[in-house]
Amino acid sequence: MSQLEIITRRPTGSAKPTPLLFVHGAFSGAWIWDAHFLPWFAERGWEAHAVSLRGHGGSEGRERLHSFGLADYIDDVLEAADACSTPPVLIGHSMGGIVVQRALTRRRCPAAVLMASTPPHGLFSSTLGLAWRAPYVFQQMASLMTFGAAATDPQAVRRAMFSDSTPVEEAARYEPFLQEESRRVLADIGGWIPFPPLPPRDLPLLVLGAEEDLLFPRAEVLATAQALGTKAEFLPNMGHAMMLERDWELAAQRVDAWLNQSLNAAMAA
Repeated sequence: MSQLEIITRRPTGSAKPTPLLFVHGAFSGAWIWDAHFLPWFAERGWEAHAVSLRGHGGSEGRERLHSFGLADYIDDVLEAADACSTPPVLIGHSMGGIVVQRALTRRRCPAAVLMASTPPHGLFSSTLGLAWRAPYVFQQMASLMTFGAAATDPQAVRRAMFSDSTPVEEAARYEPFLQEESRRVLADIGGWIPFPPLPPRDLPLLVLGAEEDLLFPRAEVLATAQALGTKAEFLPNMGHAMMLERDWELAAQRVDAWLNQSLNAAMAA
């Protein structure tokens, strides 16, 4: 078992009965949730946790990052879930979305949220689409995967992660936190996955897309929702990193409202 960084924000008063566990995407760590989401949800009564997958953030294994596969990340999420007071809602972003999808095939959770998630079928179609839509961004993302943030044009990374309305100086605040991603994991999800393991169809599941997401545009999010037996919702004027965008609170409010509705309905059933 790896030593995992888990950032926790607890409400000052009594907590809601179901905790939240946030799972980051590629090139980042638990910090991406703690910038806004964790304190915001804690203020509204949620026990909010974010895990840094092994080799990310403050978790151990950075020197062995490229040896880790998707199965390792799934184990990390399940380990972090076991550390919660009760089974948590799993909330995954980008690569973290497919980690959550696979974790749900092994462990029942009360509900799940996928934000700008990698589709169940992998990255093949979205990568080809990015090469067509924005070839320079595609080339720079490949450089980020291979050589890390230091060898990448920050402007291209900003285009990939944020909407055009996000101030340059705001996006630049987060660039020092970017890191390499496991090449083994990117190989695990980089091709076409024709028959992916899928979560139970009766699981309450929110699939949330961003209207200006360059990495996973509308067609990819709709395909994810269709594969998972639900409908997608889209937030306007937002790029891929919804939790860091200027209007991040709109994303938080939608997730909060959906969670309250879905969990209350499950308790009443």
